[in-house]
Amino acid sequence: MTAPLRRTPLHALHVELGARLVPFAGYEMPVQYQGIIAEHNHARTKAVLFDVSHMGQARLPIEASAALERLVVADLAGLQAGKVRYSVLTNAEGGIIDDLMIVQCGSYLWLIVNASRKDVDFAHIAAHLPAGQALTPQPDLALLALQGPAAADVLKRFAPAAKLMLFMTTETLRIGDVKCAVCRSGYTGEDGFEISVPADQAEALARMLLDEPEVMPAGLGARDTLRLEAGLCLYGHEIDETTTPIEAGLAWTIQRRRREEGGFLGDKTILRQLVEGPARRRVGIRFEGRAAARTDAPIVDSAGRTIGTITSGSFSPTLQAAIAMGYVSTESSQPGTPVAALVRGKPVPGEVVPLPFVPHRYAKP
Repeated sequence: MTAPLRRTPLHALHVELGARLVPFAGYEMPVQYQGIIAEHNHARTKAVLFDVSHMGQARLPIEASAALERLVVADLAGLQAGKVRYSVLTNAEGGIIDDLMIVQCGSYLWLIVNASRKDVDFAHIAAHLPAGQALTPQPDLALLALQGPAAADVLKRFAPAAKLMLFMTTETLRIGDVKCAVCRSGYTGEDGFEISVPADQAEALARMLLDEPEVMPAGLGARDTLRLEAGLCLYGHEIDETTTPIEAGLAWTIQRRRREEGGFLGDKTILRQLVEGPARRRVGIRFEGRAAARTDAPIVDSAGRTIGTITSGSFSPTLQAAIAMGYVSTESSQPGTPVAALVRGKPVPGEVVPLPFVPHRYAKP
């Protein structure tokens, strides 16, 4: 028998708001409230609130940074307090166990990992820590994501310091009467914040934010179309244990010291690909017409030869066009290369385009 679906601290609120709930990563999660396109467009013009409490949160003492550095490609020694770094956990072959956010909080690191991988990630990290150092999962915390161009104006009404934060920084803020750990980051390509809050105060915080006129609730459907337009990877689609960071277009996550010194799992494969190039690369594809190629659809070249596979695809509400990401052979990865995806056996023509499909609008200096 399958295990019963878990629920986040906002489950009752989702039901009250009329969400359509679906199974996702072992949880019962909202896929939409008023419709995916409406929620997507609201995120691009105003602000939406996502419940991402299914994701894994954990604390690691700062003394364990060196041990964690052996498992990720990021330079953690150079990560200053109050800063956030996106990175990947790698295996001995250079494949990606998961992608994660690493937040430097002074006396500890705060880790945020994918819901579908948190048990794997936490066990992997714990197994590589020296005696006396422990990873502490935080199941008593919820996580909300306020995303969109109006997000900063909304949050500053409750916590004025939020307006001064920059992309990939963190602060401890009091939002109303709720003390929260806040990162200026997100998974939409828009400006926004990810807010870690005690589970028993999550509903009060969500209601407070949803009461603001610019904010509407949004579900996993809009989150997926937004991240696809932003060219962001989804575990199990663009990245997995058979995909390296170089193939995935994530070479930028490997800071200079790590490129020079290595010292992480899979470093020989990853650093070799960094110099020589991989045999395949993640690309964006924009198709003619409105038919969307879905996950696992074959990609063919102009001669009809199979050159790769679609990993994610959808109709883009912002561009009003069918878009996808996928892997193709390196020789077919240049922007402007004509390709086609086989949809129900029929070729849908398109071309390789630069990522992201929609420019990012992060709060940078």
